[in-house]
Amino acid sequence: MAKDFTALMNQLKNKELDEFEVTPEEFPAFQKAFMAFETRKRVVGQAHKGGKLIYRYDDGGQNDAES
Repeated sequence: MAKDFTALMNQLKNKELDEFEVTPEEFPAFQKAFMAFETRKRVVGQAHKGGKLIYRYDDGGQNDAES
């Protein structure tokens, strides 16, 4: 079953997840969801051996406790 990358990115944004992994085989489906994601500039990926990518959400250093 394919991952719901939009849901995963929303979970990152909402701090329900710290990170998620994308394999080379999953990347085309991820890319499509990523390009349609409203705050995609905050979704940051890091490449690892074997073509695996780990994505995290950069909230710009904002902390909800400071609001």
